[in-house]
Amino acid sequence: MNALEKIISKNEDNKFICVGLDTDINKIPSVIKNEKDAVHFFNKKIIEATKDSVAAYKINFAFYEVLGPYGFELIEKTLQEIPSEIFVIADSKRGDISNTSEMYAKSVFEYFNFDAVTVNPFMGFDSIEPFLKYENKLTFLLGLTSNQGANDFQKLEIKSGEKLFQYIIKKSIEWNYKFKNCGLVFGATNLEELKENIKAFDTLPILLPGVGSQGGSFDDVVKLFKSFHRKNFLINLSRSIIYKDQSLNFDVAARLEIIKLNNIANQIFSD
Repeated sequence: MNALEKIISKNEDNKFICVGLDTDINKIPSVIKNEKDAVHFFNKKIIEATKDSVAAYKINFAFYEVLGPYGFELIEKTLQEIPSEIFVIADSKRGDISNTSEMYAKSVFEYFNFDAVTVNPFMGFDSIEPFLKYENKLTFLLGLTSNQGANDFQKLEIKSGEKLFQYIIKKSIEWNYKFKNCGLVFGATNLEELKENIKAFDTLPILLPGVGSQGGSFDDVVKLFKSFHRKNFLINLSRSIIYKDQSLNFDVAARLEIIKLNNIANQIFSD
């Protein structure tokens, strides 16, 4: 099963939640901080409780790289806990000159065996092509991100009259026609921006940060995609899921929250 098939198999069941394993030792429940290998214990419990309810998991490399060699070991151990049929994203936002990107691509796709990666297209096609050459993997290009700093560059108007992020969407579609394995990151904090641009996404799979703790509405995003008869999207939720509860039942709380949201999605698509 390739990366796209993994997403499709989940989306057919109206499962759109990607759980971000942005695990911070300072934020996990204090009752487990003294556990041996506490971060792995936390991730393992979250995965065991939610694996039958999610569409994907996303591992944010920064939260592991900060721990040095142990962090890379944690990435491997966490990946081993995730069933092979579940889509897994390396949230590393790579992007560099071609020979450097080639090494990054080998790292996430060959060494770690992720299904997908997030990349920054700022340096152009030659910085993206090494990832796209992995035909059974998926590459999510940053279009519009959910942080305030998106205003600094992504929303600048360019010569054509469109905004820079809108031009990135066009280039992503152009590259996808050739490689058929591009996706797009599009922040969902501002629903109006999503409404204004959703028609431009063509057939690209969309990864949507900005819902939950960052203020975007899960219900509104699902309703919008349903109105356009689209199911090839993932809504990333991190803090609002994994830190839902600070007791020993943190994993149960995460599971119940995902089930609640899945029920909302099912209701929206059945109406």
